[in-house]
Amino acid sequence: MSAQWNDKRPMAPHLQIWKWHPAMLSSILHRVSSIVAYIGLIIVSFGIFYLSLKGSLPLEFIVFSPVGLVGFGIFIFSFMFMALAQVRHAIWDKGFMMDPIKNNILSYLIIIISVIWTFCILSMSV
Repeated sequence: MSAQWNDKRPMAPHLQIWKWHPAMLSSILHRVSSIVAYIGLIIVSFGIFYLSLKGSLPLEFIVFSPVGLVGFGIFIFSFMFMALAQVRHAIWDKGFMMDPIKNNILSYLIIIISVIWTFCILSMSV
């Protein structure tokens, strides 16, 4: 394929060439968690609106079931991770922890802290 490449610009690397690393994982998690957080906020806002009109939550049996607890956990993790990812971006904006080893440590750290905070919040809600 590269023998037929006649453009002067470099060919974009394929995913098979890239090696997974923590900064890539945390970048993908940041994007996914922002989508989950927005969807969760929309669901919560509609639930609060419905609660103000009817006096009960729609699908209460799902909300207060193990499935609802898992959904709440995913929702909380997305907020915790997004908050810590923003702190990571602020650290990067100052020019700190930019070398790959420190960057990977920081990425692992925000994932681990997000999971721990999520379990702490879930343990308080059960």
